[in-house]
Amino acid sequence: MGATSGPGRQAGGTPRAALAALLAGNRRFVSGQPVHGHDVTAAAAASGDQQPYAVVLGCIDSRVPLEAIFDQTFGAICVIRTGGHVLDRAVCGSIEYVVGQLGVPLVMVLGHERCGAVQATVEALRTGQRPGGSLAHLVDEIAPAVTEAGLDDPAVQPLAIRRHVRRTVRTLREDDLLAGPVAAGRVAVVGGLYDLASGEVALLDPG
Repeated sequence: MGATSGPGRQAGGTPRAALAALLAGNRRFVSGQPVHGHDVTAAAAASGDQQPYAVVLGCIDSRVPLEAIFDQTFGAICVIRTGGHVLDRAVCGSIEYVVGQLGVPLVMVLGHERCGAVQATVEALRTGQRPGGSLAHLVDEIAPAVTEAGLDDPAVQPLAIRRHVRRTVRTLREDDLLAGPVAAGRVAVVGGLYDLASGEVALLDPG
């Protein structure tokens, strides 16, 4: 499943170049001047072996389509989406595969304003009513960020969103198969926040 060429890797093979390409695409998106459309000819051109330059872990929120907001064409980025960008073994394994087998140098964790998963966690903690089913897993994984933000703080939701992104970034940086490449500078794991109103992605400091 590896490859030697492809449209994605044109952005460069370093964490810095990959991040610059993502943010440049976002600036085109915000300015209303995207260069990549969802054209079947682009899909056909990228239908051979893949060589993406980044993997983006984001939320399932329908208002945050990751290829669109970063203005990326087919074959450029790998996308993983879960509620509140919560990690599990499948997500971590997918990221480990993309980094280890496809040589991707950048992992971005992207949160967004007004995240429903974070709001559901705030409500669950405030009411003491833990949801049933697998939704409980999302709440359990986001709860530490809400607790750190301060459940009684009126701004708990936006604070928790940022803390949850940073916690996810730290977890991935410490992953058994990612820690080595991160320490060596071959891979970067960064966090970002998407503004639903403006479309802009802002990088978050490690915190």
